[in-house]
Amino acid sequence: MQNKELKMLAIPKWGRYLREKWLENFAGHLTKEEQKEIYMDSFLWHLCSYEKVIRLEKEEAIKAFERQKKNRCTIFYQFTNEAFLVQNAKNLNVKDLPYDDWDHSDIYVMDWENNWTFIITHENGWIGPYFIHKP
Repeated sequence: MQNKELKMLAIPKWGRYLREKWLENFAGHLTKEEQKEIYMDSFLWHLCSYEKVIRLEKEEAIKAFERQKKNRCTIFYQFTNEAFLVQNAKNLNVKDLPYDDWDHSDIYVMDWENNWTFIITHENGWIGPYFIHKP
């Protein structure tokens, strides 16, 4: 992490809870059956790749994330329960994310109020990143 103003706190075992909150807030308009049809049980970001939500992609998504007003955010991953709470996140940008290998996993950033999310997929460069802002 390059930004010294950020306060990043590890919140072990929160990953499952945050994934459930993410589903509730960003995919709640889909039934469980619709979610299953687009394989969201495999990857949450299928919500975007199957075009089931209004989203920004690629450079537009990165710009939207970096412009977004941020106070507190959570960061979590697709397949682990490791997670982080970022306080004083107003200057959080892509380079600050705890993501060493962009081909390794999927990372999700969600604001504390659950109004927006930024996603980098393991298919980076081909699919994603994505940015969703709830209306």
